[in-house]
Amino acid sequence: MAYSVKLLLIFLITLPASLIAIFLGPFDRLGKRSYNISRLWTWSILRICGIQIKLNGLERLEQQRPYIFMANHQSNIDIPVLVQSLRPFQLRWIAKKELLLVPFSGWAMWASKHIVVDRANRSRAMASLRKARERIEGGISVVLFPEGTRSADGRLLPFKSGGFILAIKTRTPIVPIAINGSGALLPRGDWRVRSGEVEVTVGEPVVLERYSSGTIRRLSGHVRAFMESQLESGQRPDTDGANNIPASTAAQSWVER
Repeated sequence: MAYSVKLLLIFLITLPASLIAIFLGPFDRLGKRSYNISRLWTWSILRICGIQIKLNGLERLEQQRPYIFMANHQSNIDIPVLVQSLRPFQLRWIAKKELLLVPFSGWAMWASKHIVVDRANRSRAMASLRKARERIEGGISVVLFPEGTRSADGRLLPFKSGGFILAIKTRTPIVPIAINGSGALLPRGDWRVRSGEVEVTVGEPVVLERYSSGTIRRLSGHVRAFMESQLESGQRPDTDGANNIPASTAAQSWVER
């Protein structure tokens, strides 16, 4: 299918899905009904683009409890891939506030009660931390990319510390996830979505009894090591700068996200 036709179909799916989610938003305190719209939306996008998912390890998780999912980030297609890979879970992303300005999809993010971070304002960053805690207490899982942005070449970037602080403060198990192949289907800076397969591997939940605010570097290293071990040999990350987490306060770390 021609790239332009794919884009047209994606737009035609995105518009009504966003409008429905936005309509439900004011009546949906935790965004659960609005999020269900995103399940259908992401499924449609992957079908239109001809993207298949090879999923490994989902059986390691308890489907009735919330987690903090951490995945490597190669492509914008990672988000629909994760929504479909983790269908048993209600997911909320930690995202920068600028994304709310994107017409329709950004407004739908607001309606679904995703967690928006103002990286320029520490007090608002702490409010985002409280919102993330509220979502977890409501049985909702949180998803973030610890690299903070997409990798241009598949190599893991240095990790930010905000998500690890959230996990330790809420005592919520971290689930590391490795995504392979999405960068080749929609590279950073490109708009042409290729068809193909993305492999998603779900790791064992990391229980946090052994970790504290003083061991974030070790916790990050554990998550990073799983991702490194699962990445394809042709995309193995450069380990220089691994566990590069600055010592900082919770608010400052949250802003860095």
